[in-house]
Amino acid sequence: MPLHVLPAPAPALRSVLTALSSPTAVSEARTPSLLGAQGPVSPELPLPVHVLDRATADGTTATRLAGWRFLIRAGDRAVAAAESVPTADGWAFSRFFEGPYIPSTELALRQAEGMTQPYQPRLLSVPGLYMLALWLHGDPTADGATGHPGAADLLVPLAPAPPGIAAHRPYRVAELLPVLTHRVTPPTPLMGSPA
Repeated sequence: MPLHVLPAPAPALRSVLTALSSPTAVSEARTPSLLGAQGPVSPELPLPVHVLDRATADGTTATRLAGWRFLIRAGDRAVAAAESVPTADGWAFSRFFEGPYIPSTELALRQAEGMTQPYQPRLLSVPGLYMLALWLHGDPTADGATGHPGAADLLVPLAPAPPGIAAHRPYRVAELLPVLTHRVTPPTPLMGSPA
């Protein structure tokens, strides 16, 4: 298998396991699939979630680690996801959720397993486009908490993808980055604040 899934930081996993064992946390999540899951549920496939804060047409990117996402499996399928986020005191459970990105992530990971080159799977969030992509990092031994998309890395937009960007199609970062750069609108400064 060419995917080298990194282990999540132990405190991040522990925070998700604690939330899963808490009836209050699960019921407050209001995710019907998680509430209705039959049998035991378990967090699997931890993926570091990076946020693309800035991208330029020349390939310069600024990303930051925003957390770790776990697919929550019940039986033979993922029914929800959970996130743990870094805080000043370590890692803390953030939320449970469900929706189209869960099956889309599973599909993208299955497709990536069929590739011949080894990759380290990560998630890349592009808030300005409401886009999430599976980021296949070309260095499978890299620290999952650091780094930027390299020109040879692959991005697989998850469904639903923004108009004009095909979901589940692997793009080289060098191919997709200029498209993202032109589409993301820089934030408008607030009145009275410096530009």
